[in-house]
Amino acid sequence: MIKKGLLYLLFISVFSACNHFEKNNLTPFQKLEEGNKRFASGKPMHPDETLERLRELKKGQHPFAAVVSCADSRVPAELVFDQGLGDIFSIRTAGNVIGDYELGSLEYAVEHLDCKLIVVMGHKSCGAIKAFIDSKGHYDHKDHIKNIINYIESESEEKNLSSTDKLSIDNAIDANIAHGVAFLKTAEPILKERFDHKKITIIGALYDIESGKVTFKNIQ
Repeated sequence: MIKKGLLYLLFISVFSACNHFEKNNLTPFQKLEEGNKRFASGKPMHPDETLERLRELKKGQHPFAAVVSCADSRVPAELVFDQGLGDIFSIRTAGNVIGDYELGSLEYAVEHLDCKLIVVMGHKSCGAIKAFIDSKGHYDHKDHIKNIINYIESESEEKNLSSTDKLSIDNAIDANIAHGVAFLKTAEPILKERFDHKKITIIGALYDIESGKVTFKNIQ
């Protein structure tokens, strides 16, 4: 029994070392891509979830990517991309809308945590986008949800859909993602300068809540 236990611990140690080596040899984009393939195939590895990792992060965090995604409980970036503690700088809002607080958080991730990749991830069947479409420009409830709908409604990409009679939930979701990507690429003073000088990559992504697959968009 002792020998079997030692062999098991040795196997885990070697496996973890190999996994760590493999992760370090992948680009940030490849890490997300490979992680989602594992998640969507039902074979997640659940990396970086140990107490050892937890204690290691006490010294500081160095996430390899920042992900702006929807607050929807079905869309947790760390699970969708099969990552663990300290791997992803995650920002979540309904409809993955981006205001000053979210932008400031992303600037922190880029300036102080040295994130090289930003992903704006929408998802199919997004409730915020559906609410925007259903409101037809007349959301009359006196709540803060109105601010989210107004934000989405103000996006030029959504207005273009409405003007060409191409407004549908799928098209609106794609337009919302495109808006987030375009907004961040031109966000001054931090992100635009770094994007223009190819110091960071900013891309879009669409998560399918039924299949678990992520389709990347605007890949540079």
